[in-house]
Amino acid sequence: MHATIAPLLGLSTTALVIIIVVAAIVILLLWALAVYNGLVRKRQSCKESWSDIDTELKRRHDLIPNLVSTVKGYAAHESGVMEEVTKLRNEAVQVNGKGAGERSGIESQLGASVGKLIATVEAYPDLKASTNFLELQKELAETETRIARSRRFYNANVREFHNGCQVIPASIIAAMGSFRISEFDFFEIDDATERKPVDVHFDSNQS
Repeated sequence: MHATIAPLLGLSTTALVIIIVVAAIVILLLWALAVYNGLVRKRQSCKESWSDIDTELKRRHDLIPNLVSTVKGYAAHESGVMEEVTKLRNEAVQVNGKGAGERSGIESQLGASVGKLIATVEAYPDLKASTNFLELQKELAETETRIARSRRFYNANVREFHNGCQVIPASIIAAMGSFRISEFDFFEIDDATERKPVDVHFDSNQS
């Protein structure tokens, strides 16, 4: 076929073969560059979306001491729950800066413990009516909502990055470019905790 086409183009067979090979190499390089740039974008998306989660987790850590202090003023008998929340909060703070895999377990426990603390408020009408408590509870609920939303976005980005590193033939470029699925873990939390967000609706008229 080359021998037939080459004369029509005014080229020798050798020249035509060289052109075809060069064109194939250029196409391959362009494809590799596109895959590489795509992985870079996916990696950056993972970093940015994790930063959003990290910001909200730190906000939760900052709110919890105020919540515990407020509850303590009205419900000193709930010291066990408050101590648990404080302990878990301190453990969570100690792993700030770590990756999702290292933080998901303790953050899941912390979220459940905070929910348990707030549930005890039902037995304390004065606390339920406290403006300071209600404001803290509202801020926590909004923070939990943002954490859940950011978590879903982050996990979706991680899934795309993992797929980009594993699917053949893109995985070849990923290996050559030092892209590893171990760079980003999913941020997993207990499903029950996410299904039961902090309730901010109390009837202050209850006795």
